[in-house]
Amino acid sequence: MHVEAGFSAVDDGFDLHFAGRLVLRHRSDAPVLTSARGKASVKMYRGNFQIDDAPEDALTPLDCVVSADGVTLSSDGVAVARIALEGNRLAVSLLRPGHDRITLRWHAEPGEAAWGGGEQMSYLALNGRRFPMWTSEPGVGRDKTTALTQAMDRDGMAGGDYYHTNYPQPTLLTSRWLAIHLDAACYSVIDCSDPTSHAFEVWKNEAAFELFAADGPLELVGQLSARFGRQPPLPDWAIGGAIVGLKDGACSFERLDDFIKAGAAVSGLWCEDWAGIRQTSFGRRLFWDWRRDNQRFPDLPQRIAALEARGIRFLAYANPYLCNDGILYEEALEGGHFCLKQDSDEVYLVDFGEFDCGVLDFTRPETRDWFAEKVLGREMLDIGISGWMADFGEYLPTDVRLADGSDPMEAHNRWPVLWAEVNAQAVESRGKTGDAVFFMRAGFSGVQAHCPLLWAGDQSVDFTRHDGIGTVITAALSAGLVGNAYSHADCGGYTSILGNIRTAELMERWCELAAFAPVMRSHEGNRPDDNLQYDSTPELLACFARWSRVHRHLASYVRHLCDEALEFGLPAQRPLFLHHANDAALYAVQDQYLYGADLLVAPVIEEGAIAREVILPGEGEWVHAFTGTAYAPGTHTIAAPIGTPPVFYRPDSAFADLFAGLRAL
Repeated sequence: MHVEAGFSAVDDGFDLHFAGRLVLRHRSDAPVLTSARGKASVKMYRGNFQIDDAPEDALTPLDCVVSADGVTLSSDGVAVARIALEGNRLAVSLLRPGHDRITLRWHAEPGEAAWGGGEQMSYLALNGRRFPMWTSEPGVGRDKTTALTQAMDRDGMAGGDYYHTNYPQPTLLTSRWLAIHLDAACYSVIDCSDPTSHAFEVWKNEAAFELFAADGPLELVGQLSARFGRQPPLPDWAIGGAIVGLKDGACSFERLDDFIKAGAAVSGLWCEDWAGIRQTSFGRRLFWDWRRDNQRFPDLPQRIAALEARGIRFLAYANPYLCNDGILYEEALEGGHFCLKQDSDEVYLVDFGEFDCGVLDFTRPETRDWFAEKVLGREMLDIGISGWMADFGEYLPTDVRLADGSDPMEAHNRWPVLWAEVNAQAVESRGKTGDAVFFMRAGFSGVQAHCPLLWAGDQSVDFTRHDGIGTVITAALSAGLVGNAYSHADCGGYTSILGNIRTAELMERWCELAAFAPVMRSHEGNRPDDNLQYDSTPELLACFARWSRVHRHLASYVRHLCDEALEFGLPAQRPLFLHHANDAALYAVQDQYLYGADLLVAPVIEEGAIAREVILPGEGEWVHAFTGTAYAPGTHTIAAPIGTPPVFYRPDSAFADLFAGLRAL
């Protein structure tokens, strides 16, 4: 019997259907829920978290009473949990006093693929692994078998693992074109290690799940985008050339001229050091007092205006913390804008790596208003700054006292969303929505409605599997599935430590990748003096200039992708299966992507490679954008010397002439 939606009693259990799909299946040998009493341990050091649990009194109820709108689960005659469905919202409540750990096992069909989890760096498909949903530093190396990760773990738990991410989101999509979203900010885990079920572990005594279903992935992704909020289209200046990242004080303006003389298409100059620098053992950090450094950048408003007259925007940097040796710290202290210690009215200071900062308490409307107006408004937007890196947001400790009285374990994941709201408020207050662009690495459910652009965080300056150049592809694809239309990365990478430094090959390959993202932006990294920069040699400068022109050349196509994002909720960078849903072989492909429907990009992300395997999906032929050679669909080994990355287009595309023009650049 076909059941469209609702609970139905069966021998030895119950089934729950939604949109014609079996979503919960409870049997005595396959129970749907476990309830327990949690006993958590949380340690934080510089944004790196170690979270453990020792649950007690666990119960896995087998008996059930099914009604029209829900199920009561019991054990030995005692009610343990209630599950109820209303519309697309499934509510789970634990009934045992003190129980605050839910494990709910969603039914999975054999071979059913699973994606989601927010922005994931290591794995696009989640099958076979557990993914904690907790915003944090992603770690350096992120591979416990490597010497770099092991060394960073010894130095402050900083090595990371495959599941660590700045931007988690408890949303799961499956190849039955079903999506399940946990509408909660508490600590949770998406567990896809069992092929028969997709489990959610929730650290709370109640949970609400939202269900979505569609005929295919395009519609499903569109539904999620509508649920979480769509970003405004990127402005023309942001997609029409490269944003050059330099942190060299006033000398950055002179260095920028060298890029322009070399033929670079420059849309912006990004100087994250606009507020000053602080030298630490990690490298050249910033002075976290968000006011312009008049010694480092004399006459900055005039310099910004002169740049804009040349069609070049100026970008800066801010984050939601203030160093305790800065001027704004004193003003924030007087205004009551900081999170406090639990047992006193002292400011809770966080060690950010050889300097301490107060955490702005964004649960206070007065604090949000103050930062949006005083810092982002007057200090930045009002002097002509057109965008900035809105960094961090992952560091809220779990033992602070918040103004609204909320539990910091619940508030921790919400913090990036509050931070995005503050930035969006400032931009809107100046009438700059859709023109000024801030970009974030931290996120959680709902950040989409406020943050116009993601960036993939702090990759290592290498080709490593879990922390190098290739992870930015996985990041863009996974984030795009849950409603983030636009992503980009630090061209050249960021983290250089323990002798790990950039090579010319890495710099060149990163340009080839960055040109095929909505925004192309370079970064000098945490140790600029130890690493190659794009203006270090004539060859690197010419490389960057060429790929910036490629980026500019594609602006009209990217505008088309912006239109699709606004109308349909589709991301610019897409997994292959998004347009080829019936080909299960594509479900785990994460080293190449569709840039819109008509362009396929297969970057070289292995050191020393001069060729790579490329999957050309679908039925029609594809044309190599840089050689003009046509290829039949299927898997091919494509020559890929530096300067000729495997990029293909549909010859029947409305943009075919534009793509063919890439050969002349």
